[in-house]
Amino acid sequence: MGGKYRITGNKYPRMRGPRRRGRLVVVVVASVAVLGVGGWGTLQLIDVFTGGGGKASAAGNGTDCAPRTKASASPAAKALPEPRTITVNVFNATTRGGLAKKTADELKKRGFKIGDVGNATKQYDKKVKGTGVLLGPAAALDTSLPVLGTQLPDAERRTEAARKGAVVDLVIGDGFKELAKRPDADRALTKLARPEPAPTPKKGC
Repeated sequence: MGGKYRITGNKYPRMRGPRRRGRLVVVVVASVAVLGVGGWGTLQLIDVFTGGGGKASAAGNGTDCAPRTKASASPAAKALPEPRTITVNVFNATTRGGLAKKTADELKKRGFKIGDVGNATKQYDKKVKGTGVLLGPAAALDTSLPVLGTQLPDAERRTEAARKGAVVDLVIGDGFKELAKRPDADRALTKLARPEPAPTPKKGC
């Protein structure tokens, strides 16, 4: 120092070392903070373009899978005979008198043709525990018997393979009280003639 300044003791004065280390620490902390914010932003963008899109797609699929209101095309239903073309024999298999005639008269009012009216044969007399039995040839199973069944919904339906012709029987059983109410029977006839097609769901649901 040209002898002008004298250094005494075993300690030397610090110049600017601590300030430089302090600035370095500040720079490092600031860099870490910037990197952290940048990484968080990147993750948010990735979530938007991947995870968020998946949720939206799932929600969209739920809406797309709602059943369509448009009914599916169904094969033409077999034409059913009208009551006026069906001849019905009415037989009483119970111990209560007058049921066959009373029931036959009501069926006639509803448009059916009436054939024989009387007591049931030995095969069924006092042996029908339900409301009744509807009998007919094999061809009547999907034609006349369903139409007659609208008048007595709980009746059992049977066919006889050896039976000829188109006439059907109504055998009144012990559980019989009366025919279905006419409005209910008319609604059943309408529904039978014009069944409601089921809605068709979209593919992939």
